[in-house]
Amino acid sequence: MSDRHGVDRGRGARGRGAREGGEARPRGDGGPGGTVGSGASGGTGGTGGTGGTARAAVREVASGFREFEPPAVPDAAVPGGHGGAPDGPLGWRGYDAARERARERTGESESVVCGTALIGGRTGNGGPTEDGGRTGNGGGTDAGRAEGTEVVLLSFEFGYLGGSLGARTGDRIAAAYEYARTHRMPLVSLIATGGSRMQEGMVALSQLQRVARESALARRAGVPQIAVLRDPATGGGWATLGAGADVVLALPGAQVAFAGSRVRPADADTAAYTAEGQYAAGHIDRIVEPYELGAVLERWLILLTGGGRVRSHGNGTGENGTEATAEAAAGPSSAAGTGPDGAGAAIADVSPAPVPRALPVPAPSAPSARDDAPQPVPSSGQEAVARARTAERPRAAAYLDDYFDWREDVRGDRCGGVDPGMLCGFGRRDGRTVAYAAQNGTANQPAGFRTAARLIRTADRLGIPVLTLIDTPGAANDAEAESAGAGPSIAEAFAAVAEAAVPVTSLLIGEGGSGGALALAAPGRLWVTPDSYFSVIAPELAAAILKRPPEEAAATADELMLRPQDVVRLGVARGIVGVRSSENGASRSDAA
Repeated sequence: MSDRHGVDRGRGARGRGAREGGEARPRGDGGPGGTVGSGASGGTGGTGGTGGTARAAVREVASGFREFEPPAVPDAAVPGGHGGAPDGPLGWRGYDAARERARERTGESESVVCGTALIGGRTGNGGPTEDGGRTGNGGGTDAGRAEGTEVVLLSFEFGYLGGSLGARTGDRIAAAYEYARTHRMPLVSLIATGGSRMQEGMVALSQLQRVARESALARRAGVPQIAVLRDPATGGGWATLGAGADVVLALPGAQVAFAGSRVRPADADTAAYTAEGQYAAGHIDRIVEPYELGAVLERWLILLTGGGRVRSHGNGTGENGTEATAEAAAGPSSAAGTGPDGAGAAIADVSPAPVPRALPVPAPSAPSARDDAPQPVPSSGQEAVARARTAERPRAAAYLDDYFDWREDVRGDRCGGVDPGMLCGFGRRDGRTVAYAAQNGTANQPAGFRTAARLIRTADRLGIPVLTLIDTPGAANDAEAESAGAGPSIAEAFAAVAEAAVPVTSLLIGEGGSGGALALAAPGRLWVTPDSYFSVIAPELAAAILKRPPEEAAATADELMLRPQDVVRLGVARGIVGVRSSENGASRSDAA
C-alpha cells in the first residue's frame, strides 16, 4: 500500500519499500550532469560542490541510492493547486520554458532529488579513521556497525534553476520527511540552493514554513537530522534545512548565508558569508573536505543513532536520580509515534553514562596512586582550592580522551557565539553513544552555556545519555558577558539539565565556582574528584565581601566547607571517585 506521496508503507521498517517496492522508482546512482544554474532564482552562481550535480553529491557519500517516486502534481483547478497552471502560480512569462531548459540540461524534473541510501559500512566510501585529533583514543567505528546506516537523503540540483525551492520542491521534501519519521530513519540533506524561487512568489516562499514544520516534527519524533552545506547554501534553504539540523557540516569555501550574493550590501564583509565565517561564529559544527565527507557522515550517524533501548516517553519528567541497569542497545527506536505526526513517539530508555575515574595529577604534585586505593583528600579548604587550581591537574580534554573510544565535537550556540572553555559533542564508549558538555577550567562565556544547553536538549530528543564535566572558577562576570546574556544563558543550562528525560551524569574535576559550575551539575547524580572543590563563592571573594583582610581567605575557605568530602557530607555529591592509576594501565573504570 502506498500513500499519496507514492511511498510504500507496507514493506516494514527501515525503508525497505524505497529499495524493493514498485512504488519508489529506483533510478540508481547516475544521472546527467549540468553544474551551472540558470540564474532564474537569483542564485549565487555556485556549482553545488561535491561533484557538482545532485546525484554526483550522493555518490560521493552513499551507495544504493533509490529515489522516491515524485509526489503527484496538484491539480490547478483545486484551490491552492498550481501544478498545471501555465507558467506557474503567478503566470510568470517564460517560467515553463525555463523549467524545460533546466530539465534538458540536468536531466532532473525538479531542484531536489530524494530517496534512501546507505552511508558507511562495507559498501560505502570508507569508515571513520583517525582525523587530526578529533578522536579520543584513535579512529575506527564499532565492529557491530560495519553494515552502515540507512538514511533518507535529500540532494539539491543547483543546475536546476539555482537549486531554488518551489512548490514541487516542497512536496518532495515534505514526503521525504514523512518517510523518515514513519520509518525512524535519519535524514541527511546535501544542500546547494540559491533560495526561494521568485517565479512562484509567495507560493514558493511559503514552502519554508512547510519545511520548518517538517523539521520540527522530525525533532519531536527523535529523528536525527544532518545538513551538509555545499556551494552555495543561501536563503531559505540555509535558514530551514541547514541551520535547523542537529549537526551542520560544510564544504570549504562554500557560500553560506541567508542573503545571496546579489542582495548583500556593497560594503559587506565577504568573509561573513562563507562557511569559514559561519564556523567562526558558531553556526557550523565542522568544515569537512570533500574526500572525507563520507567517513565523517558515517561517524555522525553512528553517534546520533546509538543511544539506548526503547521506552515510552511518559510524562516527560526527568530521571536523573534513577539508576538504570539495562544494557543500552544501539540504534534509534523502531517504535512508531503515538500521534499522526510522530508526537509522543517512544524514545530511548538509556542507562546513565558511567562515571569517569579521576585522572592522576603528574608527580611530584601528587603522590603516586594505586588503582582503587583510597586517595588522600584535602585536609583544609585552602588545600582543596590549591589542588583544584594547579596547572598540572588534568583538564576536560584529557578526561574526554581517556573516557571515549572516539568522539566528535559540536560547536557554537547558534547565536553568533563560541566559547573555547566549553567542550561539547558526542562520543562512542564501549559500543554506545554518550553526549558530553565539559568545562575546560575557564570562566565560561554565555555562548558556552547556550552551547551546553543545545547539546543536552539534542541528546535528550535522541535518547542519548549525557555526561557533564564541571571545572570553572565561575561564569564570566565582565560587562561584555553581562550584555551577551550571562544570566539568561545560565538559566538555559539549568533548565536543560532539569528538563532532560535522559539521565545526566556529572563529575566535578576541578574548580566548582558557584552557579556557573552548578548549572551543569545533575541533581542526585554528581560525583567529585579528590582534586576539586565546590563553593557558593571563591574564598577570596567571600573574604572581600565580609571585609576581611586577604590573609583570612584560608580560614574563610574552611568555613565555606568546600572540600570534596564536605560536599559529599552535605549531600550535594554522591561520592568521591577513585583515581585511575597511570602505572598499571587501568582506565575508564567506573565509580562505585
